[in-house]
Amino acid sequence: MKQGICTLGNDIVYDQLVALLNSIDTILGSETPVCIYPFDDQLEKIKAEVERRPNVFIYEDTDSIQRWDEFMAVASPASVKRNYRIYGGHRRFCAFDGPFDRFVYLDADTLVMNSLDRVFDGLENYDCVTYDFQHLDPKMIYNVKSPLLFKVFSPEEVRLEIFCSGFFASKKGLFPPQQREWLLSQLKNSESEILYPTGDQPVLNYMFMRSKLPICNLAHHLPNSEKTGNSVTSSHFEAQDHIVYDKGKRLTYLHYIGIAPRVMQAVCRGENIEFPYRDIFLHYRYLHEPEKRPVFTSPGVPYNYSPKPSLFKRVLRKLKLTK
Repeated sequence: MKQGICTLGNDIVYDQLVALLNSIDTILGSETPVCIYPFDDQLEKIKAEVERRPNVFIYEDTDSIQRWDEFMAVASPASVKRNYRIYGGHRRFCAFDGPFDRFVYLDADTLVMNSLDRVFDGLENYDCVTYDFQHLDPKMIYNVKSPLLFKVFSPEEVRLEIFCSGFFASKKGLFPPQQREWLLSQLKNSESEILYPTGDQPVLNYMFMRSKLPICNLAHHLPNSEKTGNSVTSSHFEAQDHIVYDKGKRLTYLHYIGIAPRVMQAVCRGENIEFPYRDIFLHYRYLHEPEKRPVFTSPGVPYNYSPKPSLFKRVLRKLKLTK
């Protein structure tokens, strides 16, 4: 297939995934092909959902999945390797094997808010097109205290090219076996030191940047008059007709970063947990089944609420008798 949308999921993010798929149907069209990469084997609810959606399918190339599992096991930074477990986030790398010649990858905790034509069009001149502000916090990608970092990459590359792995567009075939082996050899030689020590996001950034593949972050390239944010941590966004705007400009996507899947699950069970832009999420989650949308009867509790421990528990903590 020429182009499509990719995401990553399992049954833990089922509610988020349904909301994302419904936003794709609404904004991009119900015929838009969507490939779901399996985070793990917990896929019972997702498989049932896919049966109802002819445009959606689960990636089943087990050889490709195994190759990237093995790649990630070696690519993980040495500082965590002795306790390293394969988590499924890196399976988004399977997009480089197919099934789309060109793809936009979105995390399950995102909602499409606008056409992605500009993102796809960017692939005419770049091998990676992103749109985020991760460059404002490079320490979540690279070990900024490592003296090796700016021997491998220039400060300008770090400033302009790092990105959040939750949204990016790219192409099939960018990382053939020889290139993957070369990247692993550089990491094993010493360069794993420069990576932030957990997750697939630093590895993905390293793969693109070390391979010298051209990266376009629209957050750098767009004029200020067109630029928008994307994260629910931005409190100034405004919603109108189930679309979110940043100072009058329509977002490309909305990322519920920092809102744990268990919070989404609890809300969908009817627990009145408040989080930013919750009504937007619930609209898309229950777009095709509004009768199931939860009705809240109890007082709301903020998603990041942490009750103060009792005096007794504080004493136990001080005595190191509890956590």
